[in-house]
Amino acid sequence: MKRVPQLSPTDAARLVPADAVMMVGGFGMTGAPVHLLHALAETDIRNLTYIANNIGEPGLGGGRLLRNGQIKKAVGSYFTSNREVVEAALSGAIDYELLPQGSMAEAIRAGGAGIGGFYTPTAAGTALAEDAETRLINGKPHVFVAGLRADVALIRARRADTAGNLVYRMTEQNFNKAMATAADLVIAEVEEILPLGALDPDHIHTSGNYVDYLVEARTTLDELGTSADVRALRGNVSEKRLSIARRALAELRAGDVVNLGIGIPTLIADLITPAHGIILHTENGMLGVGPAPAAGGALDYPVNAGKAPVTALPGSSYFDSADSFAMIRGGHVDVAVMGGLQVDQRGNLANWAVPGKPLLGVGGAMDLASGARRLIITMTHCNRDGSAKLVERCSLPLTAVAAVDLLITELAVFDFDAGEMRLVELMPDATLDELRAKTDAAFSESS
Repeated sequence: MKRVPQLSPTDAARLVPADAVMMVGGFGMTGAPVHLLHALAETDIRNLTYIANNIGEPGLGGGRLLRNGQIKKAVGSYFTSNREVVEAALSGAIDYELLPQGSMAEAIRAGGAGIGGFYTPTAAGTALAEDAETRLINGKPHVFVAGLRADVALIRARRADTAGNLVYRMTEQNFNKAMATAADLVIAEVEEILPLGALDPDHIHTSGNYVDYLVEARTTLDELGTSADVRALRGNVSEKRLSIARRALAELRAGDVVNLGIGIPTLIADLITPAHGIILHTENGMLGVGPAPAAGGALDYPVNAGKAPVTALPGSSYFDSADSFAMIRGGHVDVAVMGGLQVDQRGNLANWAVPGKPLLGVGGAMDLASGARRLIITMTHCNRDGSAKLVERCSLPLTAVAAVDLLITELAVFDFDAGEMRLVELMPDATLDELRAKTDAAFSESS
């Protein structure tokens, strides 16, 4: 059995060439190879193409490379979590390419498997697919996505043995597992390197033939950013938003596999009890999500798609992002509950971008909107200026076409069928006259 060379972060960083196309594992700061990235920030390497879900946080991980001007182009799914990336994109300091999170994960897996690309219904009919090849498959438009490969992959795992076999911790598989297969040079940063034979072969996630170098470095709380403690992510919740969450919970059934988006949908998680029998899924790689811990961070707990530490219920399982989105696209998620910026009377959804700003933060919204068996949208009925969010036709960039099944606001509940919007019920204290005055979309009333 081969033995993989072990290097310091500094020596490993010297292996990354200028102008490299570089994949970087992690979701937020969880499972990110922070020590390798910080060592790379001490070099004079420039013109990097940075492929990752996101670019760290300000001054942390890839955020440090960004501050140094070492990144030429960013390819990823969710850059808006770092305000400095938005500023760099607006100023033209970096080029960028946005991919739906599931398409990105599958593109990396395809690249690592020697597959040139694939067709997916995700993003069909949206701005992200305007220049993509599209074809009808089983009567449904599918967008072609090319496989992704890189010169270098910097990944992170919990443990390794001296043969380079890797074991990840909880939701830290995220993009790391696929990226290990999709680069010419793979450097794995790990918490602990064990002797040959110390890892149970049944528990190995990435086999050693993919890994070229190992770096042993332990993550500290300071390197986890906003995921270091759940208390940093808590805020005040209005009764209006809670009422929407409670009504959405009433739509969920025992045994449902449910994905909750950020915003109002995350409030549903705090309302769910074991008696509900609902199985929560998060797209960064977990099934069986429990409530948030009272305190503690990603060193002790898995994180959800909002990067918040959560608990794991009995029977929970972890997997990587590519497998997670295969669940979504394959119809194995019963319900997705998402927020919205606009919904129109045809059931079109816009929830990820506004005109005049760079398209920098789609995340998994497009994959979920097109892949879940049922899509429930929860949102406040009007914008802060009083303008309607329920419109005749969406003016904001679309997330999915004719995808919404149920819409819940603080005023009403609507369903959609064959391109028509129907009022199901008024929420408590709402009146039909108020609803009509605040809704620009045409809707019918239940008989």
